[in-house]
Amino acid sequence: MLQTRESLANDIWRACDVLRRDNNCGGVMEYIEHLAWLLFLRFLDAQEEEWENQAQLDGRPYQRVLDGDLRWSQWAGRDLPAEQLLQFVHGRLIPYLQSVGGDPLRDTIRSVFAERNVIVCASGYNLKEVLQIINGIDFHSQDDIFTVSQVYEELLRRLGSENRLAGEFYTPRPVERFMVEVVNPQIGETVYDPACGTCGFLVEAYLWMRQRERTVEDHQALQRSTFFGQEKKPIPSLLGLMNMVLHGVTAPRIVRRNTLEENIRNVTERYDIVLTNPPFGGVEGSHIRANFPVPASATELLFLQHIMKKLKPRNGARCGMVVPEGTLFRGGAFADVKRDLLQQFNLHTVVSLPPGAFAPYSDVKTALLFFERPGPTQTIFYYELPLPEGLKKFSKGNPILDEHFDEARRLWRAWDAYRRGQGALQDVLSDRSWVVNAQEVAERGYDLTARNPNRREGESLPPPMHIVAALMEKEREILSIVEELDELLGNNHTEGEDAAP
Repeated sequence: MLQTRESLANDIWRACDVLRRDNNCGGVMEYIEHLAWLLFLRFLDAQEEEWENQAQLDGRPYQRVLDGDLRWSQWAGRDLPAEQLLQFVHGRLIPYLQSVGGDPLRDTIRSVFAERNVIVCASGYNLKEVLQIINGIDFHSQDDIFTVSQVYEELLRRLGSENRLAGEFYTPRPVERFMVEVVNPQIGETVYDPACGTCGFLVEAYLWMRQRERTVEDHQALQRSTFFGQEKKPIPSLLGLMNMVLHGVTAPRIVRRNTLEENIRNVTERYDIVLTNPPFGGVEGSHIRANFPVPASATELLFLQHIMKKLKPRNGARCGMVVPEGTLFRGGAFADVKRDLLQQFNLHTVVSLPPGAFAPYSDVKTALLFFERPGPTQTIFYYELPLPEGLKKFSKGNPILDEHFDEARRLWRAWDAYRRGQGALQDVLSDRSWVVNAQEVAERGYDLTARNPNRREGESLPPPMHIVAALMEKEREILSIVEELDELLGNNHTEGEDAAP
């Protein structure tokens, strides 16, 4: 009997309920992780069936990645006793998955399961119940896959809402969709996220590019050689890889790695496009800072330098990234990097977002930077995204939506046409948009703050929420300096101890 989308979604939520009550899956992070690797293997099984059938039609052999007793139907599709099922998963299945390799797909599988403790139900009976639900999903049906991916996205959103740690790797999808539209990735270009988290940017880039897929070569390029991501933490890297697979990318290049450990003086791999929301608010140690020409402590500044180096040295290489508003106005090391940015790239657009855009896990004001090769920057288009009437800030109950970017999209298209010589400047300017000369930015110490010159006299003071967000940013900046001083004093103290007789 065919399931409706609603009944399928309800079944997946029921599987979450089963996992939630298991002793090994006490929190939202654990049960989403458990569900992720099961869905991954079920999806892989369906894909292998399709590849095997196609190979038979073509008269060529196909070697399955998971065959024999490792095949899904042999262990998940049979009514094994609960204890025997757990013994098989722990003793046979997972060790094999952690050792497989040799091609992009097998390397992807190993990256999901290696170097980490895979969460498995404490109760074999709970695992059997979840397997029964997953076996009811038809992974040959695009409708079923679409429904599963929708539920998975909702799980990731819930993860970000319920677990503060998760907030750093979940970006609101309307923000990502707007950024992807501005950057406009094309088939044949490589897309990189150096802090990919749950891969929201890479998923949205794939959905955008898939609309232009016309040939087998296009399909293969999107599957295997387009999307690259790095993520420091093991759980978000798993969830992100699963997110890509469920949306249709079989072998994305997602690597678990601390991106900032790469010395950017020795960069070899470069990409056409970067789309990212790197973590900010953290402080890296001196051994990490030594990898950068401007050895700042703030992670957002290190990521900005990393991105500038990772973009291919070709005309049209481009980036869209989220930064905390402090990046726009801070001086010192920030000013040095912003000077390099304006001289080496064309920073063509800055979009200022209101507080709460990343609710519920942060009220810090953020901005979107869009830059490309070649430089230098001549003029910068600014847009100040307004809050809906009656709202003091975006929140969990009133989140930022796609429709809130409607005016931004219209004005961006006008600006893009103007800078290509195909439009008029008056079509770009509005109460919430303006253009600034790069020379003016240089004269004020590379302060990129979005100062709206069209704000009326009575609106000269920012709203209270903007003031609070600015104070939070200042506090974070002070804490960053204190931590840097503490580390410096600690090093000096150690050196003094070493020198003592």
